[in-house]
Amino acid sequence: MKKRLLAAVLCSLFSAAYADKCLPMFDQTVGKLHSSKSLPLCELTAGKTVLVVNTASHCGFTPQFEGLQALHDAYADKGLVVLGFPSDDFRQEANTEEKTAEVCYVNYGVEFAMSKPLSVKGEQAHPLFQALAAATQAPNWNFNKYLVTPTGDITHFQSSMSPEALMPTIEAALVAR
Repeated sequence: MKKRLLAAVLCSLFSAAYADKCLPMFDQTVGKLHSSKSLPLCELTAGKTVLVVNTASHCGFTPQFEGLQALHDAYADKGLVVLGFPSDDFRQEANTEEKTAEVCYVNYGVEFAMSKPLSVKGEQAHPLFQALAAATQAPNWNFNKYLVTPTGDITHFQSSMSPEALMPTIEAALVAR
């Protein structure tokens, strides 16, 4: 009984101490979409639940930007960070960063963090997506979603899973923080 109690206390202390730290996969900076500014992923995500999404401007799932923005609006104050990563790996991204930004910011009103386009699959994948693929699976299409808890638990969702359908999982992750 004492060993179980001690183990539970140590686990709780470790989780609490680790929860405000940056996970190694986020210990990097990426360029911000259509900007000279950067996105310091570590700063943005430390102690937060993070939804990572590989996006594309000309995909049948592109309207999911509305649902992703709704998640950002509903849960940002509760500890959720939504991060979008445009990619042309599936040949459906706009030809220029300016056009990608127009789709995101103008057409869909995106206010959550969006990176400059980068690769999300294969050997050329950005290190964040290499880490996500190693823990779960690589994106097999646009709008794959990865929910990452502050302690590093990762859940992968296919493109067909709408952002709205993620709400119960996100709410549970936020409560567990």
